Amino acid sequence: MRREEKSDIINSLAGTLKEYSHFYLTDTAQLNAADTSALRRKCFENQIKLVVVKNTLLKRAMEQANLDCGELFPALKGTTAVMFSNSGNAPAKLIKEFRKSHPKPLVKGAFIEECVYTASDNLIDVLVALKSREELIGEVIGLLQSPAQNVVSALQSGGTKIHGVLETLSNK
Repeated sequence: MRREEKSDIINSLAGTLKEYSHFYLTDTAQLNAADTSALRRKCFENQIKLVVVKNTLLKRAMEQANLDCGELFPALKGTTAVMFSNSGNAPAKLIKEFRKSHPKPLVKGAFIEECVYTASDNLIDVLVALKSREELIGEVIGLLQSPAQNVVSALQSGGTKIHGVLETLSNK
């Protein structure tokens, strides 16, 4: 591969890294053609971009994109496929579902919401349990609305009780 081609690939990867705020480093080696095709189809259905890259080019693209993910560099060994997504836990859910019937892909590491996750025994379970930014904002809004809703419902229920007592007294 010529230097110009490598430079184009690095620039393209850096642009993709900036475009997507979440990516997973996975190992898809030893998947046969049918399994790889099925994985790519599932990724397409879930708006996940799957790209197989050379480790050195990905490392240079990460450096060019100014991402603070140096902890992922040791994971860049062997075959690496990158799953880009706009949702932090969508690739983890897809991988967990896909692994019910296939031995791979394995998660080498992940970069989610500017946080680095490195491979461990229960990494996929941790990543599946992560909530997206929008889900967390929704929960906070729900928690903030809860006390106000309790006060309003207490006032409304109290009004009906008082109304019932006054009506009973007026009938006597």
